[in-house]
Amino acid sequence: MSDETNQGDTIDPTALSLDELRSLRGEMQQRDDVVSYARRVAQARLDLVRTEMNRRDSGGVVSDEVADVLSQHLTGGPGRPPRPAEDLSDDALSVELDAICSEHHYGRVEDLDEFELGELADAIEAFEQRVSQDRRARFDRLDALSAELVRRYRDGEANVDSLLDD
Repeated sequence: MSDETNQGDTIDPTALSLDELRSLRGEMQQRDDVVSYARRVAQARLDLVRTEMNRRDSGGVVSDEVADVLSQHLTGGPGRPPRPAEDLSDDALSVELDAICSEHHYGRVEDLDEFELGELADAIEAFEQRVSQDRRARFDRLDALSAELVRRYRDGEANVDSLLDD
């Protein structure tokens, strides 16, 4: 992942001006939209691969399960609808996931043998876990920035009315 992954790691939120604090928090939230998108797509693709594995094990039909997988992941799932975002398919994370899927022949998942299918699942899962770990660390940084903003408003160092000027 790039340097922006670590953005805010070493920055002391108390040392930032209010504008810098808001700006950094906004940038990190935008980046989280990208990371969240890539994570949801990876989870959906992984679930589709696992659904194919299950179909093979049970000899069943996959059509109903595919609809459930797609509706669960690509709409944000039950817990959090996705925030509005631009087309993220050209982002480095999306390109990386597409490369992983291409390398492991995701586009012809039904033609893969069990070994190839397992390798595909492992590769997508490793990507998803790495993105999820990054996202958890990002939340910690976002929480620190948000806590500092709240503290400033609570202690009167920042004026809530200034939000209307933005």
